[in-house]
Parts: sequence; C-alpha cells; structure tokens
Amino acid sequence: MATTTIRPRDIPAPALSALTAAGLSPLLARLFAARGVPDAAGLDLSFKALLPPAALTGADEAARLLADAIEAGARMVIVADYDCDGATACALGVRALRAFGADVHYLVPDRVTLGYGLTPPMVELAARLSPELLITVDNGIASIEGVAAARALGLSTIITDHHLPGETLPAADVIVDPNQPGCDFPSKALAGVGVMFYVMLALRAELRERGAFAAGGEPRLADLLDLVALGTVADVVRLDRNNRILVTQGLQRIRAGRMQPGLRALFAVARRDAARANAFDLGFTLGPRLNAAGRLADMSLGIECLITDDDARALELARELDRLNDERRTVERDMRESADQYIGNLDPGERAGVTLFEAGWHPGVVGLVAGRIKEKLHRPTIAFARGREGELKGSGRSIPGLHLRDALEYITRRAPDLILSFGGHAMAAGLSIREEKLADFRAAFEAAAASLLDAADLQRRIDTDGALAASDIRLETVRLLDQEVWGQGFPEPLFDNVFRVERQRILKDRHLKLELSLGGARFEAIRFNCAERVPDAIHAAYRLDIHEYQGRTSVQLMLEHCEAA
Repeated sequence: MATTTIRPRDIPAPALSALTAAGLSPLLARLFAARGVPDAAGLDLSFKALLPPAALTGADEAARLLADAIEAGARMVIVADYDCDGATACALGVRALRAFGADVHYLVPDRVTLGYGLTPPMVELAARLSPELLITVDNGIASIEGVAAARALGLSTIITDHHLPGETLPAADVIVDPNQPGCDFPSKALAGVGVMFYVMLALRAELRERGAFAAGGEPRLADLLDLVALGTVADVVRLDRNNRILVTQGLQRIRAGRMQPGLRALFAVARRDAARANAFDLGFTLGPRLNAAGRLADMSLGIECLITDDDARALELARELDRLNDERRTVERDMRESADQYIGNLDPGERAGVTLFEAGWHPGVVGLVAGRIKEKLHRPTIAFARGREGELKGSGRSIPGLHLRDALEYITRRAPDLILSFGGHAMAAGLSIREEKLADFRAAFEAAAASLLDAADLQRRIDTDGALAASDIRLETVRLLDQEVWGQGFPEPLFDNVFRVERQRILKDRHLKLELSLGGARFEAIRFNCAERVPDAIHAAYRLDIHEYQGRTSVQLMLEHCEAA
C-alpha cells in the first residue's frame, strides 16, 4: 500500500484576519481561509451573487433558438446522460420548458447497447418522436457524428455540456459549454445541470423581452434549485464560489420543504431528514439511488421520479430506485472482492497506473470499483467490463497530479487506433477499446501515468485542518459545519489529533470501533472497512459526525486514517 503523510493546510494570515473581522467564528474563519475564501465578499452565497447568464457563451443564442421553437410549437427532444447530473439536468429542462409552454420530450441512451451521448443510433431513435430540435444535457461536446446525423435529417441541435472538448467541435446550431474554446465564463466547473439552469435563465429573459409574461405567470426557476444542487454535488465537480451559491440556495429550499416530490420521496426512502439536509445527503444518499437506475436499469426511472408532480407516483419510483441501489451495492461488493483478489499483494510502487478487467463485471459499476481500488492503492485506476460485441467499456478514477482525460488524449496521440472513444474530467473518465487491445492499453496507460506523474504524486497525502481542542469536539461544532456546503475543491473539514486509545473492538469483522481520549475527555470513534487493531496512542485524521442510538445523540469521530503516535 502507498505510504501516507498527514499535512495541515496552509492558512493565509490576511484572509484569516479579514474573515474573523467580518464576524465569522474562529473555526469557520480558519476553514474558509484555508479553502481560498479571501474576504467577507466571498461569504456572499445569495442568489443575487450568481454569475450572470449573459456571461456564458452560447446561452443567449440558445435562448433565442428555444424561444423561436416555443413560439412555432416545434417539438423538442432532450437527450440526457445516464448519471445523476444528466438526470437532474434533463428533469430541470423538462420542467422549465414545459412551464414555458414548450412541447418537450426526453430520451436516455441505454448504457450497454447505445453507449454515451448523441450517437447516430441515438439520433435515429429520437427521430421516431418527430422532433424539430434536439437538446443534449450533460453530453454532446464530442458528438461530431451524432450532430452530423441530426443535420442530415434536418434537425436543429443545441449542445449543453460541461465536459472538455476535443480538437474538433460538433457542427451544432448552438453549443453551450463553459469549457469550449473562446468561452470566458469565470466558472469552468459548472455541472451539466448547472449549464442547463443557465440556459433556462437566459430563455426566461428572452421570453420576458418578447412579452410572453405580460399577463403574469412567469415561472420561478429558483424553485428548480433543488435539482441543481443535487446534480452539482453528485457529479463531484469543483465547488467554486458560483457552484457553492447554487448548492447553498438549493439546500436552503430543501431544508424549508420546497422541493420536487421526487426529492422528498428519495429522502423518505433513505430515512434522511430533509430539514437537516446537507451536501453529504445529496452526494452519498440521493445521488447513488438515482445513479443506480443508470447503472443497472434505465435512467428514465430516475428522471420520471424527478419530473412527476404526483406524490404517490414519486414514492413508488423512489422505492424502486432504493431497491436498485441495494442491488448495486451487492454487485459492487462482489466486483470489489473480485478486484481485491485480482490485485492480490500488488505493491503499487511497482507501477504508476492500474488497469483491471474481469469478464463477469457489470459495465455500470466498474467506475465505482475503479474508485475503490484507486483509494486503496493511490494509483490512477481504470476498470473494464465487456460492452458491445468485441468491445470493453472502461471507467477510470485518478489521483491529484494526473488529469485523466488528458492522459487518455496523451495515449491517443501516440497510438491513434488504441482507444475507440473517450471523454471525461480530471478525476474521472470513460472510454472504450477493442478487447484484443487490452494488453496494449494496459502498457500504454502505465507508460502515460509514469510519464505524467512525479514521484511525490504517488505518495498519499492527507490534507487536514489541524488539531481541534477537546472542548471544540461537541455537537454544536458538528451542527455548525453541517450548515455549510463542502465538496470537491472545497473539502469537508478534516482534523488531526493525537489520541489515547482507551478501548477498541472489531465490528462485523470489518469495522474498528474505538473509545478515544483527549485532554481528559472521551469520544466514540469508528474506522470503516478496517479490521486491524491499533496501538495505545494514535495520530488520527478524522471528521466529525453525529451518532444517534436509542434516543441518545453524541459526537462520533469518523477516522479517515490513523497511525502510531
């Protein structure tokens, strides 16, 4: 296993001083300063502080095309992606466009038979609905052949995406993607649902100028921010200030009970209190239940759950999503155990990248397996499963220091025939190859990782927010932190202290339960998926959590890492 170093984050003194002077609590001032918030202005997460839609290249042009289509009564079809971001973007588009009076339908490609995005077969399927306009959400920036197929049929296309483009853009009527060349939109980290929300804001402004709401009845797009928050957190995009505004505003509405029936139903089946909702609930409770539909069944289940206004129907669909998530957990556990056996006693020091394949793996879950192995070995990992005949579909997860999509492009430039298709982000990407090319790809990925990573990148580093005084490890601190938005690029607080181990025991042969002491106080702690006992004194990196059991509420330390003190 990779060695691990615990390192406190740097705290810029000017930012700390400015935030403290603004009245922020000493703990939050310390946390925010370490995450790059420079002053009190960075604390404004109100809706009015959102970047304007006009700044997003293509948004106004897309709004004019959509407004023309609505006025003409033209039929539109949204082509979605099969993950949570794609589902929320699709649901937001359907809800907003129908509120504006549009004739809109949607389709989601089957992960196995149709693959990802607006492919020519997907265009052929969409054409059966007799649309005049195709709109992609969370996909399309790489759909050169699909857009050409749509154009050949006389269909207009609007691409809304957030993925990185290749060297050639599709010849769509309009492209809205903050990462396309020439777009100066300051927030490059918008999720697919965020891009679609911006397009709908621009459309409302365009319709307002055309007098569409002269008699009143202007739709409140802010009512859809629960969907934006869910998709943004679940897609693990960087939570820059603009995204934190979107998520904060969405969570405020969820906590106030102002959410789509589908979200309310998902909270209910997950037995989570929406009034206390936080980013963790979105990313690790609701998101996986929606993603389970795209991984194991049909994401239309998830989209229907998000667009229905019937509470009973929403609950029925949420229960089915919950069942699929249980099935996904079982499949993932079996695949992870298979991967663990596959790796065996592999020393990650021997290689810079890991490529895995098993014939029986499910293509919808390989990304989760890649993520688990990446965490275990601290190496960029790609896991493959069988896709269409003769093809392998892979999903990868990376570590800091290796931009995964760029690594795949690096491989393609050196071996143009090796990868059939690929796309993604810095930390996650998907691809397909011919099965007989697996050994070649494994060697190419290892070589690319070795070339692009430094030796320091291969050492696991845990960045923490330093030590907490025993008096600060209390319920009030947890509740204070739970009110804030944490996530990718704005990480959840992680502290480190040296503790005395008073008691320890193994739970269910898998988890380590401890009682720790610090400064005369004792705290319950748990380390999941670790069945190894620890020394009497440990240096631990931990998160704060609330533990509720038999009517008793207490602080619990969630250990991320521990070593002998």
